Amino acid sequence: MSELSPSQLDALVSLLEDPDREVKNHVKDKILSLGPEIIPFLEQKWENSFDPTLQKELEEMVHELQFDLLKIRFTDWKNSEDKDLLTGLWLINTYQYPDLEFQKLNAEMHQIYFEVWTAFKNDLSPYDQVKIINHVLFNQLRFSANTKNFHSPSNSMLSAVLDSKKGNPISLCAIYLLVAQKLGLPIYGVNLPNLFILIYKSEDITFYINAFNKGLIFLKKDVSNYLEHLQIQPQEVFFEPCAHMDIVLRSLRNLAHSFEKLGELGKMEEVKQLLDLLES
Repeated sequence: MSELSPSQLDALVSLLEDPDREVKNHVKDKILSLGPEIIPFLEQKWENSFDPTLQKELEEMVHELQFDLLKIRFTDWKNSEDKDLLTGLWLINTYQYPDLEFQKLNAEMHQIYFEVWTAFKNDLSPYDQVKIINHVLFNQLRFSANTKNFHSPSNSMLSAVLDSKKGNPISLCAIYLLVAQKLGLPIYGVNLPNLFILIYKSEDITFYINAFNKGLIFLKKDVSNYLEHLQIQPQEVFFEPCAHMDIVLRSLRNLAHSFEKLGELGKMEEVKQLLDLLES
């Protein structure tokens, strides 16, 4: 785990109770320098401690180490060739739930895909194929818009959305998109102002899907009308597919906004750090 033995680690952690602030800071720096591998040890010390002050110190260090690890993982994702969407969403998820394993999220998404796949027919028209996805996701599995808690951070956490079956536009679109693309359908995200939607775009046909409204199908003119209603000048980006990076960035912006609404400004600032990292 580290170059220190368990007894040395015990001794090091015990120094966190030293009243001398300089000693305490030095000990913290030393523990943090050991990296994420020290997290299980710190968590065990937290469980065995009855000192609220020490527990708080340990919590803060564990969080700092987990956040450092998350930044490393996001950097790796940013530099990856395909920028896998599910991986990006999992990384966002681990900000709140650092112990969540990718395999668990992947297995849950695969189960949803399987439910859709069993009802899916390749010989149908694109509209009818989308209607099948809509039926399975919104009628059978009962995914729906989280209108009651629209600004909840849980809407940006894929695991929470899969548990509650309620999400915001981008999380519901992400689930839809991941399933549709696994089925081989040309469905992508579209970065509309105030609303994230999907586009079915092939050589023969283009239409849009609103996963926040049970997969409502609409056309380009409806997008134009929406923009006109908002008094926003149409731009190509509002009609065309966006990249996985755009989806992850928008999800992070939503999360930062959620924390701001809740007054959790420390978390908001950390999420903004992740945004800066991806946008740099």
